[in-house]
Amino acid sequence: MKVDYIVVGSGLAGILFCEVLRKYNKSFVIIDDNSQKSSVVAGGLYNPVILKRFSSVWKSKEQLEIALPIYKVLEYYLNVKLDYKIPVYRLFNSVEEQNNWFNACDNPKLSMYLKPELNKYQNKSVNASYGFGEVLNTGRIDTSTMILEFKSKLLNENRLLETSFDYEKLIISKKDINYNEINATQIVFAEGFGLKQNPFFNYLPLNGTKGELLIIHAPDLNIDFVLKSSVFLIPLGEDKYSVGATYEFNDKTNTVTQSAREELITKLESFITCKYTVINQVAAIRPTVKDRRPLVGQHPKYKNLYVLNGLGTRGVMIAPYVATKLFQYIENGNPLDSEMDINRFD
Repeated sequence: MKVDYIVVGSGLAGILFCEVLRKYNKSFVIIDDNSQKSSVVAGGLYNPVILKRFSSVWKSKEQLEIALPIYKVLEYYLNVKLDYKIPVYRLFNSVEEQNNWFNACDNPKLSMYLKPELNKYQNKSVNASYGFGEVLNTGRIDTSTMILEFKSKLLNENRLLETSFDYEKLIISKKDINYNEINATQIVFAEGFGLKQNPFFNYLPLNGTKGELLIIHAPDLNIDFVLKSSVFLIPLGEDKYSVGATYEFNDKTNTVTQSAREELITKLESFITCKYTVINQVAAIRPTVKDRRPLVGQHPKYKNLYVLNGLGTRGVMIAPYVATKLFQYIENGNPLDSEMDINRFD
C-alpha cells in the first residue's frame, strides 16, 4: 500500500488531522489500538473563556474560526449531529465574583463572549443566590460519535488498522518511510498519552493528567445549559448530565476511583439540591503539557516524522486548529507558532 501519510492514533488529534488530509485529497492510513481514551470520554465542550479566572483561552478566536466550519463539514460527511449549540452559565458564589465578571466584560478579548448582564434564572434545584453570568458562542461536540463514525468509515475503506504500532518496524529514509507493507511520504504521531512509549518523541515533556467524569440521571434538574460551578454540569439529553472533571497528576491509569467519585459528588451537591442517580463513571489520561501549549512539529533528526499532541483539556477547540497548522507546515512550509512548536524544548 502506498499513501501520502501514516497517522498513528485515532483520538481527536488524529481524526482531525485526517479530516484535513481528506479535505486536500491526501491519501492516508490510520494505525491505532484503542488504548487511549481521553477523546472518547471527553466532555466535548468548546468554551473560549477560562471561567475560574475570567480570562481568555489561548488563541480562542482563531481556534473557533477554524474548528466550527470543520465540525460542520464532518456532520455532513458522517451524516450525524455533532455540534450542539448550548450556552454556558457561570454560577456566582459572591458579590466579588459578580464584580470580577463585569470587569472581564470590559476586556476587549472577552467582550464578544461574555453577556454583560446578571442572569437571575430561577431553578429550585440549583443554589444560585448570586445569579449567573452567561458565556456566548459556546457548545458541545459529541466527540464519541464523531470518532466512532469516522473510524467506521475508514474501516469500510480499509484505511484503519486496529493494532498496536511497532516502532522497531519503521524503516526511515530521506525520501519516504516504510512500515510493514505500507509506504508513505510522511508519518504523524497523534498518540495522546501513548507518546510516552514513542522512542522518537518521548523526550518531550508530556505530563498527562488523569480526569474522571460521572454521568448522572436527574429528572428534576431540568436545565438546558452548561452549568459551571466547582465542576461542570453538561446536559446530554434524556435527563442525563456529565459531571466533571477531576485532576489527578500521579495516577496514570484509566481505572475509575472511589476518591474521584466522592470528590465529584461533594462538589455537585454544593450547588444542586435535587435527587439524582450516578449511572456511569469514566476515567482517562489527558495529554497535558506543563506550559499548557500543544506539542506540534517535526522530529529534529528525521524530517518525515511529525508529532501532533498535547491538546490538554480543550481538545475540541485546539485539535482542528493545530491539525490545520501542522498540515500547512508540512505541505506549504508555513511556520508554526513558536508557542506550540516542539522546537521550544530543544
